[in-house]
Amino acid sequence: MIEPAELAELRAFAVDAARAAGRITLESFGGPQRFETKPDGSPVTDVDRRAEELLRERIASAYPADGVLGEEFGAVEGTSGRRWTVDPIDGTISFLHGVPLYGVLIGLLEGEESVVGVVHLPALDETLAAARGSGCSWWRSGGDPVPARVRATPRLEEALVLCTDVFRLDIARVDLEGRVGRLRTWGDCYGHALVATGRADAMIDPRMSAWDSVPLLPVVEEAGGRFTTVHGERRAAGGSALSTCGPIHDDVLDLLGTLGGAAADA
Repeated sequence: MIEPAELAELRAFAVDAARAAGRITLESFGGPQRFETKPDGSPVTDVDRRAEELLRERIASAYPADGVLGEEFGAVEGTSGRRWTVDPIDGTISFLHGVPLYGVLIGLLEGEESVVGVVHLPALDETLAAARGSGCSWWRSGGDPVPARVRATPRLEEALVLCTDVFRLDIARVDLEGRVGRLRTWGDCYGHALVATGRADAMIDPRMSAWDSVPLLPVVEEAGGRFTTVHGERRAAGGSALSTCGPIHDDVLDLLGTLGGAAADA
């Protein structure tokens, strides 16, 4: 098991790396973007690739025995029992359209347990960083870090519930009016960041890859919330994700059950 002092060093390394990758994204953010469409239908830009290359270079230099799994260049096996996950631009569609709700994600697995998570939002100048057992810190606009904490909304009818895309929730199968306080599509990693900082109460992601979810589990949990799949399993790489403030988590799971599980886990 990684000791707390080393976890703090690993977290600091991940914060620095995420911010460096974020600076690459800001070089062209808001301008015209060229992109390609991957086999899964999602877009990818040269900026995605350049930012991931930087992250991989930094990890290889600092922790050469660690494995790496990234969205654009796949997996590199290591020998240490640790694996980094990297997503250079989570929310590429937002990035392409000049919308600032995208992020750089870095996580660290020790075995199957996520022990470090960083969410950096370059265009908003916000960073969330967590390490197992050490809480979650939140930086805004270059200021000093403050503890990130969820809010304790007690009832689903009072909750602000987020999702990336309502069509993935099969919303047409159920009338949500009166079941949740408000539903908004402030999605991708930004939605989970809003939950971890007490600005929203739940974020539903029916389709998640490991590089999306591994960083988010420690961020949400260390901020006092709950993070599971849409079927209620606590898994760092479970194919889907539900972040909540805590008290309403089971109620959201029940609601997703009426939606047929929201979507099949990937």
